[in-house]
Amino acid sequence: MEEKTEQNGDSINADHVRRLTRIGVALSAEKDIDRLLEKILTEARIITGADGGTLYLMSENEKELLFAFVQNESLGVNMGGSGDKMTWPPIPLAGPDGRPNHANVSAHAALTGEPITIDDVYDAPGFNFEGPRAFDRASGYRSRSMLVVPMRDHAGNIIGVLQLLNATDPATQAILPFSAAAQELAWSLASQAAVALTNNRLIAELENLLDAFIQTIAIAIDEKSPYTGGHVRRVADLTMRIARKINEAAAGPFAAIRFSDDELRELRMAAWLHDVGKITTPEHIVDKATKLEKVYDRIEDVKMRFELLKREYQLAIDMARSHPDGRSAEEVEREIAALDEEYRFLAQVNSAAEDLGEDAVARIERIARRTWKSATHALPLLTEDEIYNLCIRHGTLNDEERSIVNNHAAVTRKMLARLPFPRKLKRIADYASAHHEKLDGGGYPLGLGERDLPLQARIIALADIFEALTAKDRPYKRGKTLGEALRIMAGMVEEKHIDADLYGLFIKEGIYLDYAREELAPQQIDV
Repeated sequence: MEEKTEQNGDSINADHVRRLTRIGVALSAEKDIDRLLEKILTEARIITGADGGTLYLMSENEKELLFAFVQNESLGVNMGGSGDKMTWPPIPLAGPDGRPNHANVSAHAALTGEPITIDDVYDAPGFNFEGPRAFDRASGYRSRSMLVVPMRDHAGNIIGVLQLLNATDPATQAILPFSAAAQELAWSLASQAAVALTNNRLIAELENLLDAFIQTIAIAIDEKSPYTGGHVRRVADLTMRIARKINEAAAGPFAAIRFSDDELRELRMAAWLHDVGKITTPEHIVDKATKLEKVYDRIEDVKMRFELLKREYQLAIDMARSHPDGRSAEEVEREIAALDEEYRFLAQVNSAAEDLGEDAVARIERIARRTWKSATHALPLLTEDEIYNLCIRHGTLNDEERSIVNNHAAVTRKMLARLPFPRKLKRIADYASAHHEKLDGGGYPLGLGERDLPLQARIIALADIFEALTAKDRPYKRGKTLGEALRIMAGMVEEKHIDADLYGLFIKEGIYLDYAREELAPQQIDV
């Protein structure tokens, strides 16, 4: 015998209860907000036998009801979400005079928080149904019975309204008033839907907050240095370009790989956080634009000494002219010219525009043997620390400074590993901190090899390298052209520093060129 909660025809039977339970589970499991809203309206229509329905959402300023979804089975109407675009204007909760809009039945339900049942909208005193009448005239439809149920969140706030139209007898297709059971079912479903919608929104808001917070941190790190602004954003952008192309691959080494939405989100966050460890890197090292720069560029100290030494020679010229038995003035002038040339050489070396060769190092050492006279005694023209820094072979950082910079990857791992990321984001620390690892095991901070490096970390590494090579905002080097950057990266593939399959995709899909057209100077695009 069928189990019932009531004994009359308007009772809720056990099938309804089981269906409500299944609907609740389904609503709780739905993550996509549009699919969730559509499912709420569809299930409400099915469980109450309604031919049509509208789902409204409260606007952010709580002054309007926004049309989210509209369905009508008889007319084949499905608007909102994946259906036809929603173009209907919102329902104001107050009139032009500021008085509450109780004439509109949905606005009334939102304002009072009470459900409304109407047997025939053409005979419903107190409400203005000109809208449904106009719709009926245009479509040939006949709107009759209506059930309007407000949706409340856990705090009691109205977050939406569920409006159902024309309860239909499944056997005769006759339009009936909504029964007491239908009202109770709709009320129960509206409560479940409100909980599911609130949870969905809360999760989305928390995820958006986390995204925004992460990007804010990344921007702050970039802003520490006027020379690296935008680096993290560009690396994150490149990372996601590569990931999307992997997801689109129908053939080749990535044909069987598909990143889920959660995995893409995890990867994007890892890319945004890959340099978070630089928050501990001293600014004078991050910003070191020349080899002699500390708090200021010490090439000025060198220049001053050269000028003092030239003054000594100038005095020697004066002496030579007044005492012909010494060095000639011409000899001393040649020495001054040599000093000028040596300083120009050191200034060029200091700028790190080119890599330093053995001949240049030997010349620096010869210059360093010069002395100049202070007020009391002779001093070396270059200090030991200046010689050490001027002899840096590549870039502007000496070994100790480079070690400090490299430590940012270990700091990144240490910082991120302490954060309680949710399960679906649990590998952010692994991906973010491994962007300087190499397939041959020669990278840092952990010296991971090919077997240990996940694809996501390889993607960020490739993006980081390409951005660094082509960046046009570094003071210590010019941004390389596409041709130069790609030749260097091809060599890194040969040396097993970066992933060959990823690099192949990077080239084949033209990712490098799409990026270059948006981010690089026109003269850099030579491919």
